[in-house]
Amino acid sequence: MKIIPIAARAGVTGFESPAAEYSQLTLSMDELLIEHPSATFIGLAQGDSMQDVGIFDGDVIIVDRHETARNGDVIVANFNGEFVCKIIDTQRRLLLSSNQLYQAVVIHEYDEFSIEGVVTRSIRCHRQSPLLVNL
Repeated sequence: MKIIPIAARAGVTGFESPAAEYSQLTLSMDELLIEHPSATFIGLAQGDSMQDVGIFDGDVIIVDRHETARNGDVIVANFNGEFVCKIIDTQRRLLLSSNQLYQAVVIHEYDEFSIEGVVTRSIRCHRQSPLLVNL
């Protein structure tokens, strides 16, 4: 992959020609974003409950099943038959949203609950990918 070294800042007024110089990146995007390929899946975020941690509706999330969820991690879980993306509070057994409009959810002993993986990355598509149109 060829990388054009442009440091883009807010208020950019111009930059050198991209053809002036480029660097060769030795990693693929898979290597850069996915640490455990055989234990990783990709999902699409829905809703606005995680916006304060930077995960917005339509974002791509990379979920690693190999990672052990720690207190405060963003996770994907199966909660009573529904997949949810939340912050796990292991000490108080809570699922937390990252938006003040949503209340914490208590994980009771009678709830069906399993952590499917830890969200390790999120990607925002500024133009809709044709691969994601029908999902």
